[in-house]
Amino acid sequence: MSSKNKLFKFAQNETFPHLFQPKLMYGSDNDFELKGRWKSDFFHNDNPITVELGCGKGEYSVAMAEEIPSGNFIGVDIKGARMWRGASDSLEKGMKNIAFLRTRVEFTPKCFAADEVSEIWITFPDPHLGAESKHKKRLTSSRFLTYYQNFLVDNGIVNLKTDDGTLYEYTKAVIAHNKLPLLADTNNLYESDMYKGFLTLKTHYEKMWNKENRVIKYLRFRLPKGIALEEPIL
Repeated sequence: MSSKNKLFKFAQNETFPHLFQPKLMYGSDNDFELKGRWKSDFFHNDNPITVELGCGKGEYSVAMAEEIPSGNFIGVDIKGARMWRGASDSLEKGMKNIAFLRTRVEFTPKCFAADEVSEIWITFPDPHLGAESKHKKRLTSSRFLTYYQNFLVDNGIVNLKTDDGTLYEYTKAVIAHNKLPLLADTNNLYESDMYKGFLTLKTHYEKMWNKENRVIKYLRFRLPKGIALEEPIL
């Protein structure tokens, strides 16, 4: 993408009424102004909120919001130029049940209050392969799941779609080690009876992996509050 095109998208992002770019900092006590008020001040309803973390171009969030008009959906990513696509499309369609939040996933506890989110989707995240020290950067690590406990309802649902076998097996180990309720598990989504509904939606990256004949994996589990999460011994 050219720098000129990026600048155009960044400028448009500033005008979108449903795309928020809070200036949050490590070590600061400042929270985003909509924390605890997403339903009352933005969506203006009491429908459940689903958050997609690392939403990329936002096509998955947009598709879910179209499929379930009685739900509220928020796509989270740090890449503003990518997020522009979903924000632009949803604005053009006049959708009122979707928002986009440009921030780091580490800052989500600053953006959502306790019990404000009902479900999380993590679609094709960076698996952070290599040194064990990188495991803590995985969006399904005990570190990140602890972040989600701050704002996900008790026993709220976490979904993972990935093409990466290492991330899939690692997440299964995190689930098993912490005795989290596992609701769905397949190492070949397209060949399973789970391949329907939301799971047939494909992100930009999933379409790329399809061209390379990569096998898509899927996990769905509950995340209880009040338990101290630990990393598994691998």
